[in-house]
Amino acid sequence: MTRPVTHIFRLLKWGRILARHGALRGIESAPATPMGVKRLCRLARFGTIQPKYPDYAAAFQAIGPAAVKLGQTLATRPDLVGEEAVRNLLTLQDALPPVAFERIRAEIEQTFEAPLEHLYAEFDPEPVGSASIAQVHRAVTTDGRKVAVKVRRPGIDKQFARDIETYEWAAAHLEAFGGEAARLRPRQVIANFRRWTLRELDLRREAASASELADAMAAEPTYEVPAIDWDRTASRVMTQSWIDGVKISHRDKLVAAGHDMEALASNLVHAFLRQAIAEGFFHADMHQGNLFVKADGTIAAVDFGIMGRINRKARFWLAEILYGLTTGNYRRVAEIHFEAQYVPDYHSVEEFATALRAVGEPMRGKPVSELSVGQMLDGLFAITRDFDMQTQPHLLLLQKTMVMVEGVATMLNPQINMWDVSGPFVKNWIRDELGPEAALADGLREQAGTLALIPDIIRRLDEQLPRKGAAPPSPPLPEIPLMWESGERRGWWSYALAAVAGAIAGAGLLHWLG
Repeated sequence: MTRPVTHIFRLLKWGRILARHGALRGIESAPATPMGVKRLCRLARFGTIQPKYPDYAAAFQAIGPAAVKLGQTLATRPDLVGEEAVRNLLTLQDALPPVAFERIRAEIEQTFEAPLEHLYAEFDPEPVGSASIAQVHRAVTTDGRKVAVKVRRPGIDKQFARDIETYEWAAAHLEAFGGEAARLRPRQVIANFRRWTLRELDLRREAASASELADAMAAEPTYEVPAIDWDRTASRVMTQSWIDGVKISHRDKLVAAGHDMEALASNLVHAFLRQAIAEGFFHADMHQGNLFVKADGTIAAVDFGIMGRINRKARFWLAEILYGLTTGNYRRVAEIHFEAQYVPDYHSVEEFATALRAVGEPMRGKPVSELSVGQMLDGLFAITRDFDMQTQPHLLLLQKTMVMVEGVATMLNPQINMWDVSGPFVKNWIRDELGPEAALADGLREQAGTLALIPDIIRRLDEQLPRKGAAPPSPPLPEIPLMWESGERRGWWSYALAAVAGAIAGAGLLHWLG
């Protein structure tokens, strides 16, 4: 077992890097920050030249690959690290220096126990992408197919295991303080991070996710998932069909090629809604670097290491929450939160509905350019603390992806309104899922009372679903002995824990200590 002093040494080293990127500045200046924490921040930044604005993404990239993935995980938690940090962390797209080709060749040949030339007729030694876990090369198979070969960085599994152990140790000590730290469940954050990372480290899992998503989206003509070459795929190497297209971030090139920006934006939103609501299995890393547009306008996605799942009951609740927010039915949205046990029963449904109204009403009637799913989600996060609502990791991943999709869609079409685009899809999906009762909904859709009928119909359908909560069970947490339980004095270690907090989550987490 790693000794506490080793964890603290690592965390202080990472804290120094955070300080150089200005990521500790907000903590030092906050009135609620304890004086001991402020002293540690000053010590960490001593002699550094900091940027004008904090650059959390650059700090995590400087710390290393595991920190990059942790930063991407924290980007799903605006309630945890703050809106400013989330916007910056969403820019993390795994742009890291590549591994030398000879090491990549050795990794492939060891994996398949065969020379590289027996697998690929051509193999470009220069990678087309280099991420925190793997890098991608262009190749041609021995039977003449163009493919992309994703190869795991040699030794990355050991490096991740070492760093995650320190994250778990730090999170356990933070959560032990209770109060706000316990409500935000940092140990759960790291547990989810470990699970996602283990999934990404095994490229067979990513290949299986891509295959499953391809089957789910087969009927969607405007969205494509590359085919997997299973004969050239293993835990450390994945081979898939090559995508000829333009990165979706290159808007000028897309316009020059004659693509319809409005149609592309709508197709992207519909693809996400189909995955999340209709299929319950969605690509949770839909940033601009992972999306391409083919010559015929098809959107092709890559990198399926992070996937999200939502069970059927949660999808009904999600659809009704979205529909309730768009129609102003805050009472029903509040009831869903209580039915799902997201909000404890000792709170008032009416008070929660009023709080939701305070978030939703300021956006109703606004012009398209001022409406934002991201703003709505930020407002929802702001009220969860008042109602002791524990974080739901499966929904946070979905919310992060929604914000990401909205950002890409808005880049393509600045006038898009996510509510206008998603509303008809959600409404139609609800009716389709009602089975025989769909005819009733269709017959009444032109009447003024139609919108009010949908929640009642869903309640009847809800009675047919399994009587269990929407949230999946939490993963088991490792047993981690706390330092003060080993006879150490808590007061002395609190200073070290301040540095721990700064290292694992940047500015947002340290506010817990206040």
